Amino acid sequence: MYPYHNKIKQRIKNNELESYEYVKEYKNISPCLLLHFSTEPKVRPIRQHRFEEYENLLNELA
Repeated sequence: MYPYHNKIKQRIKNNELESYEYVKEYKNISPCLLLHFSTEPKVRPIRQHRFEEYENLLNELA
């Protein structure tokens, strides 16, 4: 199984994150937090039940 969230968190810590946005829907994920990275894959969607976890991580970096 691909360690999806572990890889994303590592990419965030490696300063690859360029921006993020909340969207109403993205590829049948509704609502969705979209993370935009400088490296491939450029866009990673996050489901609502993980929002708080990522918000905490993003706030730590701010």
